Order: sequence, then structure tokens, then C-alpha cells
Amino acid sequence: MQLAHPEYLWLFLVFIPLIAWYIWKHRNAFPALEISTTSPYAKLPRSYKEYLLHGMFLLRLAVIGCVIIILARPQTRDSWRTSSTEGTDIIIALDISSSMLARDFKPDRFEAAKDVASKFVAGRESDNIGVVIFAGESFTAVPMTTDRSMLANYIHDIKMGMLDDGTAIGDGLATSINRIKDGKAKSKSIILITDGTNNTGNVAPLTAAEIAKKYGIKVYTIGVGKNGTAPMPQQNYYGDIDYVNMPVVIDETTLRNIASATGGKYFRATGNTVLKDIFSEIDQLEKTQMDVRHFSHTEDNYMLWAWLALGLFVLEILLRHTVLRTIP
Repeated sequence: MQLAHPEYLWLFLVFIPLIAWYIWKHRNAFPALEISTTSPYAKLPRSYKEYLLHGMFLLRLAVIGCVIIILARPQTRDSWRTSSTEGTDIIIALDISSSMLARDFKPDRFEAAKDVASKFVAGRESDNIGVVIFAGESFTAVPMTTDRSMLANYIHDIKMGMLDDGTAIGDGLATSINRIKDGKAKSKSIILITDGTNNTGNVAPLTAAEIAKKYGIKVYTIGVGKNGTAPMPQQNYYGDIDYVNMPVVIDETTLRNIASATGGKYFRATGNTVLKDIFSEIDQLEKTQMDVRHFSHTEDNYMLWAWLALGLFVLEILLRHTVLRTIP
């Protein structure tokens, strides 16, 4: 227990003049009755009520004392508690190459992937999560953090064209490994989302997969795109973007080999609903027990004193008008 305003305890000094006033008042309060002699009453015992009358004053002081303590605001102390919860380290590696603007998803692959990823992040309360984006090169967008708001906001703000165009799957995976390998969680995983084939970069995808395997990192790969053709963005002669139906080409063999080598799993997302289901499945697969320390903030704890003050005040009123009632 601690007090938010301990300086209010100085108000207890008011008891000194109150007690002095009470003693002075009763010493000078001598009721008079004219009779010829008091001898018949000399040996009569004193009633207990005579002593209890002073208890009324003590009750009043106790009520004032409770009010002073309430003003000082007693509080419970800050404390830490440890609980067991499910958590893991996760990196979301998102392809932001121009082909992700294909409109076989609503509104397109890029926005659909961002939407599902942000909802996935929001539901992983005990995890350390980071974000890597890649196209012709790779970049750590958000280092490992538990700040859900920052993660969701950044994913929402990712824009097409932030990196040179291309699809460097190996580089994206290598950057993700570099960010997650030193994490403290027992389980580490990378969710790699792409819609194409590795066509640039310095690291071969399968080489990156072997590095991930060495560090015990599982890689879940998601190939985004419907089977057949899809409206792909193409720049016309005037510099504007037209959408032309083009064959959907995803290097599923490489993505499947990456997942298999690291103990992960390969998924093919052919629509918004399928993509959501994939993230739901990964959410269930990536669970592990970990100890989390929770901090408890201070809270006001004056209700006991408030009820005590009320109870003592009511008790004084009841006694004054029943057992200890006096005749003016």
C-alpha cells in the first residue's frame, strides 16, 4: 500500500485542538440541581453509559481520520506477474513487385495481402513480429516488435514503388533470416508472400532456405495468383497503366522446396477467401508456450476507508438516538 498524497496526513494534527476543546468543554459543563442533600446518591455506582458518551467523540475522530486517509489516496503498489502464454517470433516477407497489382484478387493481390497480413498481426498479441518487403531488392520495413499498432499502420502504409521492380525472393528471405535469427523465442518462422519467380538478387532462394534450416527457422511460402490468366498492369505508350490478361506464372516448385527444406508448408492462394484461410491455418500452426511478464499499474484503493467512515458515522447517529440518548 502507498499514498498518492502523503502530505495530507498532516491534517491529523487537527486532532490536537479538537481533543483540547472536548476536554475543556466537559470540564466546564456542570449541570446544577438544587436539593437539600446529596448523601442518598453518594454511593450509587456510575452507569456504563457515562463512559460510553466519550466513545461518541472517539467515533467522530475516527470518521475524520478515515476522511483524511481517503484524501491521501491510498493505492495498491505496482507489481509484476509472470504468466505462461503462446508466442513466437515471426517475419512477414511481402513481395511488392508491380505484378502484385494484378486484379485477380479484390481489389488486387497487393491490397488483399496487406489486409490479411495486418489482421493476422493484430491477432498475435504475444508475438514478436517484423516486416520485410522485397521486389528487385529487399528492405527491413519494421524490425521485430510487439507494438501491434505500429505494425498494422506500417503494413497499411506500404506503397508500390518503394523498391526497384523485380522479384528477388532469395534476397527477401535472406533479409528476413538476418532479422529473426537472434530472436529469443523457441519457435521462429517466416511467412513469405510472392506471386512470381525469382529473377534478380544476390542470394538464390534455395541457398537462403538452407541458411534458414541451419538456424531452425521455418518458412511458410504463399504463392498468390489464380490459375490461368489474370489482369496484369502494363505501361502503355503514354505512360499510363493498362491491365492486360497475362498467364499467371508462379515458381511453385521453388516455393514448395523452400518450405519443405525448413519444415514449413507451401500454400497456393487463388482468391481473397483462400488467402484468409491460409493465414488462419498458419496462425494455428505457429503456437508455442512462453513466459510473459505483465506490469500492473497503481490503482486507487480507498473504498475500504470510505465504507469504514460511513459505518462509523451511522453507528454514532444510532447510538446518539438510542442507547446514549440524552435529555437536553
